[in-house]
Amino acid sequence: MVSVLAAVGLIAVGTAIVWVAGGRLESASERLGAHYGLPAVVQGAVIAAIGSSFPELTSVVFSVLLYDNFDLGVGAIVGSAVFNILVIPGWSALRGRGLRADRDVVYKETQFYMLAVAVLLLTFSLGVIYTPQPVADGLVSTLTRPLALIPLGLYAVYLFIQAQDVSDYDAPGVDDVDAGRQWLLLVGSILGILVGVEALVEAAVSLEAALGVPSAVWGLTVVAAGTSLPDTVVSVRAAEAGRGPTSLANVLGSNTFDLLVAVPVGVLLVPGGRIDLDFGTAVPMMGFLTIATLGFLVVTRTDLELDRPEAIALLAMYGVFLVWMVLETLGVTRLVPGV
Repeated sequence: MVSVLAAVGLIAVGTAIVWVAGGRLESASERLGAHYGLPAVVQGAVIAAIGSSFPELTSVVFSVLLYDNFDLGVGAIVGSAVFNILVIPGWSALRGRGLRADRDVVYKETQFYMLAVAVLLLTFSLGVIYTPQPVADGLVSTLTRPLALIPLGLYAVYLFIQAQDVSDYDAPGVDDVDAGRQWLLLVGSILGILVGVEALVEAAVSLEAALGVPSAVWGLTVVAAGTSLPDTVVSVRAAEAGRGPTSLANVLGSNTFDLLVAVPVGVLLVPGGRIDLDFGTAVPMMGFLTIATLGFLVVTRTDLELDRPEAIALLAMYGVFLVWMVLETLGVTRLVPGV
């Protein structure tokens, strides 16, 4: 464990590393998407999204294997999803003077992502129903490997749908991109992200020990924001280049990957294949994520464009989320029993 000052330093270093590596990853994923002739939505929702979601996946793996702290990993995933759905589109719209959507984003990506939120919450609920463990302050959801296969199965369906879209797409001619070099750049960026995320997770665990604030809170805020930087880089740059659908598809595809793959992977990797999750913390957080997602759907559906006032509204909603977390930590509100 390290001191508070050292933990803050780790956060700064880890964030910087993830930021730089995320920029390299964005460049490589964009060129690979062009090289393979993928539609803009598929490029954003699959290639860029999986690559830029690697920090969140890493945060779960490190939290479980190195620190035996699944709640920290889940907190980072849910907090990252909230950050992605509110801050990234809002910031992208402000930087790009508005953000155009299309019907694929609104009617396919957004609605499938909402299904992902519902299925993950259902999985948590099944962990309470079939392995009930009442505790003093609420309920524990015991997640097992068979339960983890439910969201993974839904992600397989998602990939199948995307593959069908690609099969119907008339790709442009292949350009002169050096695919081998771009794949090496992609792998190198991922390795850099590994180092940065480890610093962020170590900082969160140290801050919990030093300040007594649950690691789930640090996961929901500090680790979530840090690991969301690659998504931010990908989406903001796409928005500035006038590729609004790619920007939004990356956000939604990244969140879909985080919820349906990153969380189950943590369950699959833990020794024994069983892990306890604080259900009292998970449900309110998933509830806020659902509200944030509905807000995102409403503002993007109006004229299929996210304008400046709507972008500010999304950013304000994230501000409400941060204030809520502070109030929970101080004990002013008691809506999240596990905090």
